[in-house]
Amino acid sequence: MNEAEIEHFWAAHPCGDALVGGLDDRFGGDHETFFDAYDQWRYELEDHIPACLDDMDVDGLRVLEIGLGQGAEAEQLIRRGARWSGLDLTGESVRRVRRRLEVRHLPSEDVREGSALEIPWPEDSFDVVFSHGVLHHIPDILGAQAEIHRVLKPGGKLVVMLYARRSLNYLVSIAVVRRLALLAVYPFARLGLVHPKGMLGQHIRQARNVGLREYLRLERFTYHSTDGPESPFSRVYDLADVEQDFPSFRIERSFKRFMHAPPLPVHKLPGGSLMGWHLWVHLTPRPPDNAIASDQNAISQHSA
Repeated sequence: MNEAEIEHFWAAHPCGDALVGGLDDRFGGDHETFFDAYDQWRYELEDHIPACLDDMDVDGLRVLEIGLGQGAEAEQLIRRGARWSGLDLTGESVRRVRRRLEVRHLPSEDVREGSALEIPWPEDSFDVVFSHGVLHHIPDILGAQAEIHRVLKPGGKLVVMLYARRSLNYLVSIAVVRRLALLAVYPFARLGLVHPKGMLGQHIRQARNVGLREYLRLERFTYHSTDGPESPFSRVYDLADVEQDFPSFRIERSFKRFMHAPPLPVHKLPGGSLMGWHLWVHLTPRPPDNAIASDQNAISQHSA
């Protein structure tokens, strides 16, 4: 897995674009109407996000957001007083976010295309680094977290949303329900007796490409069950995983939100704080010497 594959996927599938009909397909390139529809969809589905952003208390702080999507959280952070800069791997996201800032007349410090493995700002640049649903898609997470540590000021904060391992979505929907559904339908699809459409049809095509046994391997299947069957890479996290993959940081606090486990109809049910799909983690940087030692230890563990 390499960064070019990640970039290719997200450039072709801008985050959430297809779920509201597509900027070009449904909205004919009308950015302002598209952003209104996108934000309405996003914050009706994930109505916990505004309170989580309030909790960050970014007023007056220099904030770097890594992974920009359609710029919904960028706008929210700016409206909360952040001196905001953004970084995204894809030129498409950068173009859309710049357009959002323009049509909404929102101030920003900088928006750049680039990699979290080579963050194009000098050390000690930011009070807060924020990333929502992005870092779990980076294969070289040790390199990314080291770069985040570099650009954070001493005493700064990293706030991330990562997909939760201890969630109903991962433990039941992904690990059991969706794999069983694919296993049940796959033989009939191969014989031409059924022609699955939509998401299940995409899974079947992907399974044909790599072989059903390999595709159903849980680590591999997770890649293709978080952001669509064509998604090339994704991890899930509990706090032990966070400690291992973010050795330059200490966990300050964490919480879970968002009951989400399709096809199970659980979205409106309570329980997000226990079995939610979104793990929010607030982290503080270790002093540089401790961070280097922790990074070396983590690299050794990953190699082993």
